[in-house]
Amino acid sequence: MSTSPILYTVADRLGTITLNRPEVMNALGGTMREDLLASLEQAEHDPDVRCVIITGAGSAFCAGGDIASMVDMQNRNDASVLAQRMTLGGKVVQFIRQMTKPVIAAINGAAAGAGMNLALACDIRYGSDRARFAESFVKIGLVPDWGGHYLLTQLVGTSRALELIMTGDRIDAEEAYRLGLINRIFPHDSFLEEVRKFAARLAEGPAETLAQIKRGVYLGATGTLAETLAHEEQAQAGVFLSADAREGMRAFLEKRAPQFGK
Repeated sequence: MSTSPILYTVADRLGTITLNRPEVMNALGGTMREDLLASLEQAEHDPDVRCVIITGAGSAFCAGGDIASMVDMQNRNDASVLAQRMTLGGKVVQFIRQMTKPVIAAINGAAAGAGMNLALACDIRYGSDRARFAESFVKIGLVPDWGGHYLLTQLVGTSRALELIMTGDRIDAEEAYRLGLINRIFPHDSFLEEVRKFAARLAEGPAETLAQIKRGVYLGATGTLAETLAHEEQAQAGVFLSADAREGMRAFLEKRAPQFGK
């Protein structure tokens, strides 16, 4: 396997970003943050990519920050790199939310700390039956970053978020599904195949319509009803005369499957 810490491939209109440090459970070290952001930017601007998948190499999704490098910083009483790492993590999370394309987290194994929050930042999350989750920051005396306070609370509410963050307890895929942290669980042996099947469905959809839906859902989660209604009015006007809307309506009347983006 390539020694690059981030792998980026494109096939069948799917851009796949793989965290690639399996020997340390894909912990975020070296230039991984910069490379991850660059891969996301590449996928956003690539017309051949209609949907993005983020996953991990080996047995884990992402174990979070590289603790060995953080201990080294402490031993040198030097936290000068910390702000840069925090800023980059925040940029990754915000960029995923601002992308016009759907981003799917394919959580193939352990997702802890910043790795869990990277998964939570994605639009849709699928878990292998071997997936495990932990807001593990407290166990090393730290607070969540990569948007964890916001992302987890949005999904599970304040009381459950506080419990998960304050204890750092690990939960399995079934519990994550029950809490609404993941959309579905797939058997590990067929996991990526199942994720790609769903991603292919999104890749075949009307791209601009999906982009407007993504904006509308996040606005609906955090904005006001008036703001959401205004978005819907603007978005509907923007897509109504598009080639995809014309194709979709004609296909409906002709009782056939639409062919979007052709």
